[in-house]
Amino acid sequence: MFSFIPNSVLQMGTIFLSIVIEALPFVLLGCIISGALQVFLTPERVKRWLPKNRFLSIIVGSILGFFFPSCECGIVPIVHQFVKKGVPVHTAFAFMLTAPIINPVVIFSTFIAFGNTWKMAGLRMLGSFIVALIVGVWLAYIQKGTILKSSFDSAMVEPNSHTHEHEEEEAIAPQKWGHRILHVLTHSIDEFFDTGRYLIIGGLIAAGMQTYLPTRVMLTLGSTKLLAILIMLVLAFTMSLCSEADAFIGSSLLSLFGTAPVVAFLVFGPMVDIKNLLMMKRYFNTRFIVSLIGLIALSVIGFTLFI
Repeated sequence: MFSFIPNSVLQMGTIFLSIVIEALPFVLLGCIISGALQVFLTPERVKRWLPKNRFLSIIVGSILGFFFPSCECGIVPIVHQFVKKGVPVHTAFAFMLTAPIINPVVIFSTFIAFGNTWKMAGLRMLGSFIVALIVGVWLAYIQKGTILKSSFDSAMVEPNSHTHEHEEEEAIAPQKWGHRILHVLTHSIDEFFDTGRYLIIGGLIAAGMQTYLPTRVMLTLGSTKLLAILIMLVLAFTMSLCSEADAFIGSSLLSLFGTAPVVAFLVFGPMVDIKNLLMMKRYFNTRFIVSLIGLIALSVIGFTLFI
């Protein structure tokens, strides 16, 4: 039936569908969590729960993912909602970097993928924690200026009338949980359609790069440790795998590249890939995104060079 279509196009379509089908449940979950945060998380609660010390709040953000696991496919809407609700950016982004890695599902899948041994799972968790600390310290003590796009930044300063109406309704009738749930679902649907288009675009780009990028040539270039690490960062970015599944791909590359490059692949991929890059572009300004990705890459390279 589709014999007139080139095999490469069919292959690209198959990869695209697999990426979207794999990612959609996690994007939906992330949007639902974002909706719940919109309704139930208040700035007062944030100030009450988080430590005032900035470094301690970075550590809290780094370990929060273990208790609130999230795939990188749906983490960006959650982080955006955190920032809108007054969570410090250093805490929110520490959570974003570690939640797709330091969570029970990913830890167990990494353990299984590498022959029921803790070495690679431990290195992966340690690497993500170190990167999150470095990025958190940069955001807390060095980075200045707003990170949100101007439209979202102004929305934080001037909340819309719908938000005021919702707060007034809560004050008058806090027992109406049905209204709150409806508001969560409404926000989740809006967030899902806003974010979903970036998932589709990112999936198409990732599928195209996987199909037409000469991966075999790249695999033969890993002659030195640093070059092998750089190649694995590129592979992690272009393949755009979910963190629950990437360990099985990484284990198949272990004999070809060695431990350090594969750890770089496992740490960098859930933090930066085509899908979440486009989702970040939806909320955060370009200058900040470029600086963030550069710092993450340098941190991952520095960590894995010493393995």
